[in-house]
Amino acid sequence: MNDFDLKETNKIVLSEIYNKYLNELEYLERDRFFCRHNYEHFISVARICYILKLEEDVDVSKDMVYSTGLLHDLGRVTEIKEGINHAIASVPIAREILELTDFTEDEKNRILECISYHRTKEPSEDEFFNIFYRADKLSRACFRCPAYDECNWSYEKKNHFIKY
Repeated sequence: MNDFDLKETNKIVLSEIYNKYLNELEYLERDRFFCRHNYEHFISVARICYILKLEEDVDVSKDMVYSTGLLHDLGRVTEIKEGINHAIASVPIAREILELTDFTEDEKNRILECISYHRTKEPSEDEFFNIFYRADKLSRACFRCPAYDECNWSYEKKNHFIKY
């Protein structure tokens, strides 16, 4: 295996439990007017994060980047149903799914910390967290969004053109 292989990521994306959460989330957000938390968002975040990883030479594997991207918002199911912040609610879901992988305990913990951190604006000592936060925001094509005028993101936060 090399950095171009996504062995652990594919264990996640092909698993029954991952697809159960993803399908439920996509169903719950089917009528959402604002940005949806779906597979397209997850994979966009992963791809942008990987570009940032390469450009900024951040020490994290492609497999970890993609796995984090695919898992980071699954807690939206809990947020919708119970009102718990999805960055927090995503952690136990991701922890359960990561048990299907052969990531080391340190790698799993880093992924989980990144997921819990992904809505935090304050810079982290771990550059992975910082590029993941940015990738999550950069993944949104605000300039093409039908909810642009109603969105609560400030003008400065919105993406007015393609950046990555």
